[in-house]
Parts: sequence; structure tokens; C-alpha cells
Amino acid sequence: MGAELIEGRTTAAAEGEVIVFVVGMRINNFWALRSWWPVFRAMPRMLKELSKEEGSGLLGFRLRPGMPRVFEVIQYWESHEKLIAYASAQNNEHRPAWTDFNRRARAGKSHVGIFHETYVVPAGGYETIYVNMPAYGLGEAAGVVPVGRRGERAKDRLAYRAG
Repeated sequence: MGAELIEGRTTAAAEGEVIVFVVGMRINNFWALRSWWPVFRAMPRMLKELSKEEGSGLLGFRLRPGMPRVFEVIQYWESHEKLIAYASAQNNEHRPAWTDFNRRARAGKSHVGIFHETYVVPAGGYETIYVNMPAYGLGEAAGVVPVGRRGERAKDRLAYRAG
């Protein structure tokens, strides 16, 4: 994750639809290490796999530590089809981790919780600005361009109109 400062005003270079996928875990019982440790270790393996695989659909991600019990990852995807394809592929890291979690949950071990939220954001339905910042969030995942290329004002860059 880059930390090089970009002076001036920039905006994300993303084009078209963007998928924002928030996934994480909550440790419900710190002492039940055998229950939550496998869940904790699974996400880095998945992110490594996705980052190596050309065309996986993952644009980028950011780790977000939460409260002492919560660990969260914000992911940016180029399409919901690629996100679903990864989640359901039999030969990737996700399926065994999901199967293991479900087995433990059915056994009544609620020592760890997981969550995910998926947002399908249509083209023109998002707007970003970064001022004197390193690339961050969607801008880090998709790259940045000078604000003038997308419009000087937020309402110019936010082209989506509901209704």
C-alpha cells in the first residue's frame, strides 16, 4: 500500500461500476484461540491469492482495524460477477475456509463471528476527492487522476441521478 504523497487535488480513476466488499470477523471469546485463529489466518491467504491472480477482479483492498475484537477488510472489485466467481470456486482458498467456519458454527461454537457487506455502485454513483494525500481507498485500488479530468466540483463528478 503506497504512502507517497500526491500534492494537489486528485480523484479516483475508476471507470464504470465498482463493487465495494466489506468483510471481517469479530472475536467473541478471546480464550477460544482454536475457534478464531483459523478464521483470522484465512483472509491473508485469500488476499495473497487474489493479488497474485491476474484477472481475479480484485482491484485493491485496505485492512481496517476496528474495535479490539473486530478485524475488517475493505475490498474494491471490478465486477460482482468476479467476486461471486471467486467466492464459489472450488479450487480457491475461500471454499475450504468457509466450509471450516460453517462446520465450527454448526458445532455450536460461537466463539467467532464473521460478516460481509457487498455494495454494487453503478457508474456515476460514486465520487472521490483526495487533497495532498497518498493514494487511498478507491483511489489506491484504481489509481488517481487530477480532479479537473472528472470535474472541479463534487456534483460534476457525481453523475449518477436516482429516479
